[in-house]
Amino acid sequence: MTSPEPKAYLSSLPLYVPGATRGAGEGPVIKLSSNESALGPSPNAITAYQEYGNSLQRYPDTSCNFLRDALAEHHKLHPSRILCGNGSDQIVDSLTRLFAGDGDEVVFCEYGFLRFKLGAIACGATPVVAPEVNCTASVDALIAAVTERTKVVLLANPNNPTGTYISKTELARLCAALPSEVLLVLDSAYAEFVFAENYSAGIEFVEDAGNVVMTRTFSKAYGLAGLRLGWAYGPKKIIEVFNRARLPFPVSGAAQAAGVAALHDEEYLQEVITHNTRALHWIADRASKLGVPPLPSVANFNTCKVGESGSSLALLALEFLAGRNILVRPLEPYGLDNYLRVTVGLDHENEKFIDALGTFLNAEAVRG
Repeated sequence: MTSPEPKAYLSSLPLYVPGATRGAGEGPVIKLSSNESALGPSPNAITAYQEYGNSLQRYPDTSCNFLRDALAEHHKLHPSRILCGNGSDQIVDSLTRLFAGDGDEVVFCEYGFLRFKLGAIACGATPVVAPEVNCTASVDALIAAVTERTKVVLLANPNNPTGTYISKTELARLCAALPSEVLLVLDSAYAEFVFAENYSAGIEFVEDAGNVVMTRTFSKAYGLAGLRLGWAYGPKKIIEVFNRARLPFPVSGAAQAAGVAALHDEEYLQEVITHNTRALHWIADRASKLGVPPLPSVANFNTCKVGESGSSLALLALEFLAGRNILVRPLEPYGLDNYLRVTVGLDHENEKFIDALGTFLNAEAVRG
């Protein structure tokens, strides 16, 4: 008996595996595996979410008007060029599907976010990898990877899982070099954490070009990962096409209400950023002293080198930590088999991670 068959290219589509949520031991879990907010959402956002419970029988605003207006006011943008979605991942994936398909190419960096490759495969396009230099995007490599078949270039800046970024000058060079018919999607999910003077989240490049879209999220600095809320800023023509193709009611009413409240609570956002900046550097310093130096991150996580490529040290460390209910992210799927990514947690969580990692490394040194 025959049965429906999916498109042939989907047979090579691997499953995206998110960060671990369960430890191997008993008791509470310290989850540092998914780059979630250590401090959680604004209390005002929680209140807005709870109050929306009285309106659950109503469909949400399909255009997210109040949220778009709040975003426009906060970032000094035009609301007609903003769209909202069920997380920035969904927006990036939809843009890829809208502009690329069978026979086309989608370009991204060697250690770019794993969903970029999966999204390209899912729409029938060919994923094209641009090599990085020192775990940082190379504009020269991205430009060299573009061919007449290229439809979309995807760039996370800062990048996940490395935490590195390219400068505003390099980003300008990339924008200038890309053909006008190639869509550049700038995934700026971690932009709130970056204070380097030479960094740009991409707004000015959207303003100056007709082929650049910037995506952002409420999952990281705003702590609303459980509500799945993202947004994008782009050329009006691209935003209009996206809105015609999307499903109705893309964002729940509860997410919209919480998002508006989170945006308005700028004092709390500064608390989150201050904690992250301090703790990020603290973890990096302690990890370096243990002999597992992290890459130079500007996000809310450190990606630590644990042993040499091809060794089992990172995997053994991962298992050791999980046995103590401390969850971090292995990066073997990215080709970084000797790295572990650890999210900035609360102070006591960060201390327990460093203490446990030190215990493991000392035991390995004695054993070795």
